[in-house]
Amino acid sequence: MPSRRFAPLAGIALGLLVDPVYAEDTATLELEATRITSEAYESATGPVKGYRATRSASATKTDTALRDIPQSISVIPASVLTDLGSTNVERALEFAGGVSRQNNFGGLTLYEYSVRGFTTSEFYVDGFSANRGYPSTPDAANIERIEVLKGPAASLYGRGDPGGTVNIVSKKPQPEAFTTVQTSAGSWDRYRTALDVNTPLDSEGNVLSRVNLAVEDNQSFRDHVEAKRVFVAPSISWQLDPDTRLLVESEFVRHRSTFDRGIVAPNNRWSGVSRSTFLGEPNDGDIRNHNNRLQATLEHHLNDAWQLRLASHYKQGSLWGDASENRPLSADGHTLNRRYRERSTGWHDSITQLELRGRFDIGSWQHELLIGTEYEDYRKKERVTAIAGGDYTIDIYKPVYGKPKPNGERSGTDFFEQVKSQALNLQDQIIFTDRLRGMIGARFEHFEQHIDDFARNHAKSQQSHDALTQRGGLLYQLTPEVGLFANASTSFKPNDGLDAGGKSFKPEEGVGYEIGIKSELFDDRLSTTLAAFHIEKENVLALDPATDTNRAMGKARSQGFDLQLTGQVTDAIRVIGAFAYIDAEVTKGDKDIPAGSRILGVAKRSGSLLGVYEFQDGLLRGSDLGAAFTYVGDRSGEAGKSFELPAYHTVDLLAHYKASDNVTVGLNLNNLFDEKYYERSYSNYWVNPGEPRNFTVSLTLNL
Repeated sequence: MPSRRFAPLAGIALGLLVDPVYAEDTATLELEATRITSEAYESATGPVKGYRATRSASATKTDTALRDIPQSISVIPASVLTDLGSTNVERALEFAGGVSRQNNFGGLTLYEYSVRGFTTSEFYVDGFSANRGYPSTPDAANIERIEVLKGPAASLYGRGDPGGTVNIVSKKPQPEAFTTVQTSAGSWDRYRTALDVNTPLDSEGNVLSRVNLAVEDNQSFRDHVEAKRVFVAPSISWQLDPDTRLLVESEFVRHRSTFDRGIVAPNNRWSGVSRSTFLGEPNDGDIRNHNNRLQATLEHHLNDAWQLRLASHYKQGSLWGDASENRPLSADGHTLNRRYRERSTGWHDSITQLELRGRFDIGSWQHELLIGTEYEDYRKKERVTAIAGGDYTIDIYKPVYGKPKPNGERSGTDFFEQVKSQALNLQDQIIFTDRLRGMIGARFEHFEQHIDDFARNHAKSQQSHDALTQRGGLLYQLTPEVGLFANASTSFKPNDGLDAGGKSFKPEEGVGYEIGIKSELFDDRLSTTLAAFHIEKENVLALDPATDTNRAMGKARSQGFDLQLTGQVTDAIRVIGAFAYIDAEVTKGDKDIPAGSRILGVAKRSGSLLGVYEFQDGLLRGSDLGAAFTYVGDRSGEAGKSFELPAYHTVDLLAHYKASDNVTVGLNLNNLFDEKYYERSYSNYWVNPGEPRNFTVSLTLNL
């Protein structure tokens, strides 16, 4: 198993830690306190000044300086989405480096994406798994920052994929009262209004409240495609005493949209199908996606060195509706077969975490220890029914809508799934000298999965597994501005669902290695991370189109390097950007997806850069101008096939005029040169085109 290969590297790392070559005069450890003081304006969960974050909790679950963590972490502040005039989390992830768009479940959710070549559906909110079921796409109204931890993170977060982990940090109540209203309108009748109200509830500032609200009503460049959303996120923070704080957060989402599988590429070629052509049925109605989340965190300082955290997270959701979906083209090259499917899914997930964190010294070594436990109970009831019968085709060049719905044979999936897990994780961050730091961690997890398959006469399947995942890393501060790091870690993830024979799959396992360099340039104004990586995964699943069920495929490998940069280069100029080279392929496959096949949707080369100039003086003081550039190389458009999505690049322009301290008017012009591109696909009959040239105007009021 890949995880076994971690032990030799861990032994080498431990050997390095005790090597006398690394012994230093510990009297200079006071420098650390000076540097932390200079960064004290920012917390790991608070707002970021400009684009350059200096601290994070996603990689360690402790408030740690990014430069001190021996691993690549990309932090995209909410200000990036604000400047881009976007509410799309995937848009922000373009600036993380090595993150690719994957299946978005007909436009309904942030369903899948890939990090460093490996596809995942996992994402987290405030350290809690948030992807169970089919949750609505996270709303920018309640996002403070988006953090991407590169490489396996199972030793901290549990089961997951080895490419990386996305953790969304939500907005928290703040000490100062404010109210912000933002309204926007854009091409194709897209409208959105967001409200952010932060209010201290007592004169001492011990009880703080915040409510974020957003309402959307959007049409699309895609014919007959629309979406509506109402989002509300109230939260309250209560300082019970000087050592104890309670934070209660909630989210309520009501989302409805047209299910849209996109267009097709006949014979794997782009044959003049308009990117606006809708191939479903306008009278299908919308798919509805309702989600509710409640989360409470109690933190208590036992003393100056030790802290206890108890947190509980509960979410519930449901998704239902009917849709006509693309199937393979007929031999004539223009008649698209379709299927009509009914969906009804409900889920709920409860997670409880208990953590003890503390600092202590052993000799000259300083330790920050994290001991955590977690319990999760996830349940899902899902039914997807395909209805056959009649002629339900459509012409991709001259679509005629309104054919009678099929009313023949019914088939599909209908099952109940429950997954329970218990975990214990340990982590130690160690300062050996003023230059050398280390981090080791391990997590033991036991999970049980039960599936009752109603479509197969209540066939039952169950499995249980124990998994030990590990991580270790070192960071050596070569100079005050430059640090070298290396790490290794393992991953583990149970595979959902059943194979064609009704049996559970073996869990996926992965191992990743990374070396890199972190630098702070221009008097700590610009932060960069350059890292090389090698990741392997086994027990990988692939969807069998013939049976519409998953099958175990084999092994895959991804290797390459990525570069990230963020900074406030001058008082007037802020930048964020990334570049990635990823060589990801199947190393053990089958006849349908043979060894050597490129992994679906992963470009070998991709990059992005956003720069903004803010006027410092005169009538335009506080106003800004900027531009964003995005490049994505060619990608596999269907696993194991020759179909490819061509490379593309886009250019966006932005401008904000600060009319007064309380009024800002914005204009965003996206895809300036009207590039025709395809942002994702699953096969040559599920292809999602990117947006043509479009604009958004916005008005922001600080009340």
